[in-house]
Amino acid sequence: MGSIKDRVAIIGMGCTNFGNSWDKSPNDLIVEAAYEAFEDAGMNVNDMEAAWFSSFFCPPGLTGQPLAKALKLPYIPVTRVENACASGTDALRNASYAVAAGIYDVALVLGVEKLKDNGLMGLPDAEMWLNMWGSHDNTYRCTTASGPAQYAQMATSYFAKHNIDPREGKEILARIEVNNHRNGALTPKAQFRREVTLDTVMKAPIIAAPLGLYDCCGISDGAAAAIIVPAEKAKNYRNDPIYIKAMQIAVGPCNGIMNPEYDYAHVEETVKAAKAAYAEAGITNPREQVSLANVHDCFSITQLVTMEDLLFSERGKAGDDVKSGFFSLEGGLPVNTDGGLKCFGHPIGASGIRMMYEMYTQLQGKAGKRQIKDPKIGVTHNLGGIPGSASVSVGIVSKDLG
Repeated sequence: MGSIKDRVAIIGMGCTNFGNSWDKSPNDLIVEAAYEAFEDAGMNVNDMEAAWFSSFFCPPGLTGQPLAKALKLPYIPVTRVENACASGTDALRNASYAVAAGIYDVALVLGVEKLKDNGLMGLPDAEMWLNMWGSHDNTYRCTTASGPAQYAQMATSYFAKHNIDPREGKEILARIEVNNHRNGALTPKAQFRREVTLDTVMKAPIIAAPLGLYDCCGISDGAAAAIIVPAEKAKNYRNDPIYIKAMQIAVGPCNGIMNPEYDYAHVEETVKAAKAAYAEAGITNPREQVSLANVHDCFSITQLVTMEDLLFSERGKAGDDVKSGFFSLEGGLPVNTDGGLKCFGHPIGASGIRMMYEMYTQLQGKAGKRQIKDPKIGVTHNLGGIPGSASVSVGIVSKDLG
């Protein structure tokens, strides 16, 4: 099997503020993110040879034209990628393969979403999504529970499987959010920039027991962009490019939600994508070799389970690592150093590229007050779907070749 390890580099990135952008259109967000990336790379729109566009709602059914229109791209190929919450990373993956194959020397990847204006809230049930997609496949109609309810089921299943008292389990989840908010308070482009106490999180209104308000990420608007080139040409543009080591996607065949033996305490797609990415990148001990990670914390339990699925913690032991501070900025493996989805919100098509923006910033030593010490390898993780049926992406980058 082939690999893109050390064949592609990121030489420019841009990211808007995430949040309630009532005064901006999707075009405004696209232009803002793209032109920050152009300036960062020392390029302009006419230097782009091809583009990959990630969006779920912006607007559906119009191919890559929203990107071409907003940026006035010069009649270049634009490929639209939609893979649920993994869309942004999948767009970067597809562009990376094209550059690694030698088809293009410069490619733009951009993800955008404008969710606040469309009335989307945090508690739509599965039926709403099915009606929107026009799906008549009853495979997907095995649940009509809301997203919080499905991940609440994961929390209770995880606690039961590992013999964790529910009160202790809820406190572990709360500590995750205290840490994420601490990091988000240090991140200028995050939507929620306020630290919270353990007591505040524990006493917050329940959304779907045991998950409370602070256990759930928010809705937001935002865009992020990356410019990629062949690795051997990266130093022609800047002295500190970031090199892609792996880009893997695992898409589940609904085995979990159709299988009564599924434990609801792990995500098999994350396990498979991580295994493939580590093999591609040459990582044999993720807990020791990975410097930092930005993972898909749509809910606090998702982040906890992902720590084990990515092999950062032993099964059933991620809570111990949370309590010890292992995943804090000062810990052995900082996670969600920018506050994650919990502090940024989740504009679906942009989130994966926003995560890479944080890797890029940290690996270049430009993260300011949240900068970790001497990072070498960063991991991003997106999870689109529900427990038992997901599309998962894992990306690995480094500031070094080899």
